[in-house]
Amino acid sequence: MRPKARCSSAPTAFRQAIQQSALDRRETALWPRTREELEARQAALAGRREPPWRPSVGPAATAGCAVCFGPAEAGRERAWAAAAFAGATRGRRALAVGQVDAEYEPGLMALREGPLLEAAVRALPQAPEVLIVPAAGRDHPRRAGLAVHLGAVLGLPTVGLTRRPLVASGPMPKAAAAGSLSVLMIDGEPVAAWVRTRAGARPLVVHAGWRTSVQTAIEVVLASCAGRRFPEPIREAREAARRERSRALR
Repeated sequence: MRPKARCSSAPTAFRQAIQQSALDRRETALWPRTREELEARQAALAGRREPPWRPSVGPAATAGCAVCFGPAEAGRERAWAAAAFAGATRGRRALAVGQVDAEYEPGLMALREGPLLEAAVRALPQAPEVLIVPAAGRDHPRRAGLAVHLGAVLGLPTVGLTRRPLVASGPMPKAAAAGSLSVLMIDGEPVAAWVRTRAGARPLVVHAGWRTSVQTAIEVVLASCAGRRFPEPIREAREAARRERSRALR
């Protein structure tokens, strides 16, 4: 089932930005439907070397996305996805509704959430400079988690954010101060970092994603937290998805 998206109509600039995706348009039209197809796509994405992205001078236009799930219908879970900018008003967020077939399985989140998140981000009224995705990036068995995959499909730089590492290892930061961090590695390669986003709070894992390094990902997340544990765009998207689910299930 094709996700249904809702928001203000996207301006020409965003449509052009999406059309300039580094991936072929035929690739962006469909997400893999089987484990084997997805693993092959992930392996291909891991080998791509795109120009690294760095934020321009001043605050980056950062968006976040999220999915929440509801009761199953005819064996398929209902799902609500949202994308939002910080301080999201009605015109700065977008929603997508659909159904998912795939069960949750670490490393294969694109089968379950990819199309819905793509639909929500494409429905935003303007293109973000960078997108925070609540999923792994390069910290992945094939170095291409959902944060990487979604960025490649959309042609947008991405950063991953999770509560714990997927594959990488490394100690948590010892300091309790906000901004303290510890790099996470796979086979000696830095792919993510534990980052304490709020003083005294448990660290989150910040992932290098599509066209972003670990250092850039850390900068994006810390700049978006505004004293809270989770970045504001992620909080806005999560709350929007939950509100829409509550409204639909009344």
